[in-house]
Amino acid sequence: METENFIYCLEAVPDAESEQDSEVIKILEDIALAQGIASIYKACDTIEDLEENLNFLLYDDHHFQDYEIIYLVLPGEANNILINGYYYSIEEIAELFEGQMKGKVIHFANRKVLDLTDEECQYFLDVTGARAISGYGFPSQSISSAFTIDRVFFSLFNENDELREVVEQMFQKHYKLCKLLDFRLYY
Repeated sequence: METENFIYCLEAVPDAESEQDSEVIKILEDIALAQGIASIYKACDTIEDLEENLNFLLYDDHHFQDYEIIYLVLPGEANNILINGYYYSIEEIAELFEGQMKGKVIHFANRKVLDLTDEECQYFLDVTGARAISGYGFPSQSISSAFTIDRVFFSLFNENDELREVVEQMFQKHYKLCKLLDFRLYY
């Protein structure tokens, strides 16, 4: 029996209590139906919500080991995320995930720039235990990575967990889009 792959998605929204479905939920549902990749979605509107949802994943979800990708749909600027009007650095996010992401791929949607130095990358990976961190060098509100290249990344990673090969395939099949959004993988 093949193990099921999961994506755990945390999205920053203006109001986590709102009943409105975001575009990300619809995309994750489509990925589940079309590609057979299951996901869990949690909305957060404060850093405390982000931490609470992360703690739920770590301590209450019995399928934690099945989550291969932690998908963060968070706005922000270079190496900072923005939640409820407050900026948090990539180092603060690493400390929030401290030691809990062993073997996981942390993937940021293109709502923020991910532009890490070698030291920042190594710090994030060392502190979190993550296998890799990925995202984009070009933020865009008009071209959502969730609609386009994130789907490709998740699908290719589902078929092959060798990250280098996945990135090579992405660039071979979708070179223009990868270059346009400036896809980046740090490991």
